[in-house]
Order: sequence, then structure tokens, then C-alpha cells
Amino acid sequence: MLLSSVATFTCVELLDYKDFIFYAVVMGFLMEGRRTIQKEIIHSPDVLSVIREIPHLKQFAESFYSCDYTKFFQSFVHILDRISTDPYLRDHVNFYAKEMRLVAYRQYLEAFKSVTIENMAQAFGISNEFLDVELSNFIYIGKLNCKIDKVSGVIESNRSNSKVTLFNSTIKKGDALLNRVQKLARALDI
Repeated sequence: MLLSSVATFTCVELLDYKDFIFYAVVMGFLMEGRRTIQKEIIHSPDVLSVIREIPHLKQFAESFYSCDYTKFFQSFVHILDRISTDPYLRDHVNFYAKEMRLVAYRQYLEAFKSVTIENMAQAFGISNEFLDVELSNFIYIGKLNCKIDKVSGVIESNRSNSKVTLFNSTIKKGDALLNRVQKLARALDI
């Protein structure tokens, strides 16, 4: 909703336009897909007119979109510092940090069937141990669909095929419907 109202924002007595753009960008990266990010943030003239005036936001946006994860994590620290002092977002800084890292990990893993922990840690500029623990937690709670082979140090993505998932769901629901129809038919015959 914030991104859709960037072009028409006029309520500067409520909050400054730069603050509004900051909120729109940081929430947009958390909630939107790459196409929307490209259209509404990266190439938006309204956002581009102010993004350079907001410290670290341009590097944050461009590094995330261009998949330069080392620069992304470096600018992300500064963005988190700003969020932690913001009166509206400071209570949610830990949630935002965790969810934004998850979005970055998903984006990275989407390009690979398998990748070593070492390569992924180097891409993000973090230690192997931190990445291993963090990915393990995300996998455990069901937020990442992959598995870690600790012996070989490889992360294997288990991308779900939406057509297969839809087919299996349709078969399952169809079986349940047939069972109900058969029970109803037996009940009517008695």
C-alpha cells in the first residue's frame, strides 16, 4: 500500500516525504516480488528523486536487487540502525532483520539447485557457522524449503513445483469427494 501511494503522497504534515519513501522502500523489499521492486522502487522516478538523500538506502536497494549480497549486508546494518531509532518501527527491528535475511537467502537459493555453505557464506560476507545456524533455524520452522548436507557442506534446494502441488491437491480433494458421494449413495440405498 505504501508503494502504491508514493506518487500521490501529499500529507507532509503527518510525516516527511523522505521518511515516507524510507518506509515504502524497506517494507517494499520485505513484501514484494522482484518485478514490483524493479518497477515501483528501482526505476520509480518518485523514489529516485529522494533515495540519494536517505543515508544507505540507495546502496541497500541496489545491492539487494542486483544480488550483491556482501554490499547488501553492509548497508543492511545501517538500515537496521535507522529502524531501531524509528518511533514506528523500533519495536519490530528484530522481526524485520530476520525476515529480510530470509528474503535474501530465498533469493540467493532460488538460482541454485545446490550450493556449498562456504560459497553462500562468502557471497553474504558472513561466517559459515552463522549461516549454518541461521539456515537450520529457517529450515526447521518451515520457512526455507531446502536441506543441509553437513558432511559435504552442501545446501540443496527443494523447489516445489506448483503444478505438481496443485495436481496432488486436486487428486486428494477428488478422492475425498468421491468417498463422500459413495457414502451418500449407500445411505440413500438403505
